[in-house]
Amino acid sequence: MLRCSMNDEIRAAVSARLDAKQMTRSDLARAVGKTPQAITRALNGGKNGGGQVPGLWQAILAALDLKLTAELDKRE
Repeated sequence: MLRCSMNDEIRAAVSARLDAKQMTRSDLARAVGKTPQAITRALNGGKNGGGQVPGLWQAILAALDLKLTAELDKRE
């Protein structure tokens, strides 16, 4: 089964990259032209964030020089 979602592992990678680049969420918001609140919703996930904002995720990953990849679930 092909799976692609904004899961905790992806959010953790983004947070680690922010730390490595010494960027705050506000810095990231400015880099992608969004509000800090939108970045927080995307990074925290939950009901009103995460995978529901694919355009924002594309901008976040581009700003941090990251690429989202999908892989087959080896359990299937």
